[in-house]
Amino acid sequence: MTTNSNPNPGPKEESPAGATPVLSVKVSASAPAGATAVGEFAYSDRLGAIEGVTKAAVQRGGFEGKPGSVLVIADGDRVRVLCGLGAEADAGAPELRKAVAAFTRAVSRHRKAAISLPEGVLGLGQVPMAGVMAEAAMLANYSFVQLRSDGDAAPRLNGLTIVTDGDLRASRVEVTRATAVAEAVCFARDMVNAPGGSLTPERFAEHAVERASGAGLSVEVLDADAIAEARLGGILAVNKGSSHPPRLVKLTYEPSPEALAGLEGPPATVALVGKGITFDSGGLSIKPADSMVGMKMDMGGAAAVIAAICALPALGVPVRVVSFTPMTDNMTGPDAQRPGDVYTARNGTTVEVINTDAEGRLILGEALVLASEVEPDAIVDVATLTGACMVALGERIAGLMSNDDALCERVRHAAQEAGERVWPLPLPEDYASQLDSDVADVKNIGTRYGGTLTAGLFLKRFVASGIPWAHLDIAGPGMGNEVDGVNPKGGTGFGVRTLCRLLADWHDAGAGGDVSADAD
Repeated sequence: MTTNSNPNPGPKEESPAGATPVLSVKVSASAPAGATAVGEFAYSDRLGAIEGVTKAAVQRGGFEGKPGSVLVIADGDRVRVLCGLGAEADAGAPELRKAVAAFTRAVSRHRKAAISLPEGVLGLGQVPMAGVMAEAAMLANYSFVQLRSDGDAAPRLNGLTIVTDGDLRASRVEVTRATAVAEAVCFARDMVNAPGGSLTPERFAEHAVERASGAGLSVEVLDADAIAEARLGGILAVNKGSSHPPRLVKLTYEPSPEALAGLEGPPATVALVGKGITFDSGGLSIKPADSMVGMKMDMGGAAAVIAAICALPALGVPVRVVSFTPMTDNMTGPDAQRPGDVYTARNGTTVEVINTDAEGRLILGEALVLASEVEPDAIVDVATLTGACMVALGERIAGLMSNDDALCERVRHAAQEAGERVWPLPLPEDYASQLDSDVADVKNIGTRYGGTLTAGLFLKRFVASGIPWAHLDIAGPGMGNEVDGVNPKGGTGFGVRTLCRLLADWHDAGAGGDVSADAD
């Protein structure tokens, strides 16, 4: 493995990634004088009880208090914004996120705004609410404008004050943590939104190294020669049609003594793996033109993993984490792999490539082998893997597969708490026969039915026996076709919040291996 703080990406070219400004959020006991928009919350079953607003005025504005709805009322030098939370008995964190996101967009032309904490949100105290609101506002305020000739074409809020009569110090700590997560999501969005012709594997690795070094993580980068030396056959096979050499980035987070305070025994080790296909043409099994549009997002899993692990120092996470993110595009160059070609993976498995457009699992398999070799207590991979998952779950829900029920439940719970939707899917062993090859150990694709499940079964072959593993297929929610709550149109950064929550809540002692182990 090549250890390198500079992956030598060659001459710099224009790149939009990593430049999105982030909303500044503060906590105070009162709204600042400079705030020209002030928000407060309204329940659909209490519209007649809003102080200073008549029910008739609410009705004239067509405001029903539904989650995500707003009513803007002129109020002297300021505007007053009512934010719907739905019925009081049903309001929770999802409704609060929608309301804050709608407020943020409604006041986007104001430089500074303030919003009060609501009362009666189920299961949330004032301190956690401050964090949820800060994160939602920052995510909703995101806009990718780096490639516009007129600069920042979309108006954005610059500063938001959350007004509370609760514990200011604790709320500020919570907002600081929320800021770290939101900034990580915005970084992942920037990576996904960058054009595939600009965010090449070399450039993607450079951005990862820069962010990880700034976060204090240890960094190792494999270039093409090191990937070949490490016998990562799946990465080399996919990269054969490309004019850009591949990379594999390994990042390691070691928790500080302060983060480990109170932990009995050594910290657990969790390995993360992310798919980094910087553009997917389908290879020689080429995609139709319409299906190729948007395939710059096929590195969304790697972006989520890199963003999440780089946020861990700020969150004080009490677990060792090591990440592996293979990076290549999938193109149709003169030496591109052909349907029927066979390669040998690092663990000795021979793979017949029936369809070159089922390439993500090839590079993920190699990274899962590397992740297994550090003997972690668990592995979680994130990938924009299958269109079949979108057929099953639509565009807003990720598929979750696992070889371990306890880990599956951990990931599901973390996603729910973080505000990202996932749905558990099975890994039926009798489907594995679809991957039987006539000439090799396994082929890379099964029949047209159950494609998400057979993709998961393919990945499972590369996870060492006895290691709990979970797979998130984010093909749907990784890229949005329209604004949805805190998510913009375009890259969503899906998976970052789930991983951060999963790892922040992971307080188990562990017996994982040496996360500094070399790949070769």
